[in-house]
Amino acid sequence: MNRKPSPPWPDQVYGTLKDAGVRQVGYVPDAGHKRLIELCLADRELRSVVLSTEEEGIGLAAGAWLGGVRATLLMQSSGVGNCINALGMTRECRFPLLMLVTMRGQVGEFNPWQVPMGQAVPAVLAAMGVVVHEADAPEAIAPTVDAAARLAFGSYQSVAVLISQAVIGIKSFQEQATR
Repeated sequence: MNRKPSPPWPDQVYGTLKDAGVRQVGYVPDAGHKRLIELCLADRELRSVVLSTEEEGIGLAAGAWLGGVRATLLMQSSGVGNCINALGMTRECRFPLLMLVTMRGQVGEFNPWQVPMGQAVPAVLAAMGVVVHEADAPEAIAPTVDAAARLAFGSYQSVAVLISQAVIGIKSFQEQATR
């Protein structure tokens, strides 16, 4: 049986976001989300907004929702710490927030500065009332994002999908030195 290979997970997630009615994407540049960001930037139906800090994305998503638009926030796990105070707003105001978080600080991490937040992300998000879903394999990401989008937009909750470092790849000091 000749089976066509599945598209890469960022392409699948892009389709999932479009199917979920997402029309605005806030992001801080991130190598783990590189392909997804490129797809969003190329789509004239999506408003892609580069952020100075991940915390801005919470306000961006709130404003989008108030304007009748669904939004998502793309970030790396180290940026979650920048959002903690603002996440209180999503909880009290009960507006949906869909976050896709590429993880750092997991097995094989080269940068010790990434480890503390990377290890704390699930517990920190849960403590702020965010529903946390984890995707540890490429084929699990799009279905997990679909379920998270349905929950966030259907029940006005904050939901985060944590995309494992095993999926996005392990960086090394040598890779960083050559960039």
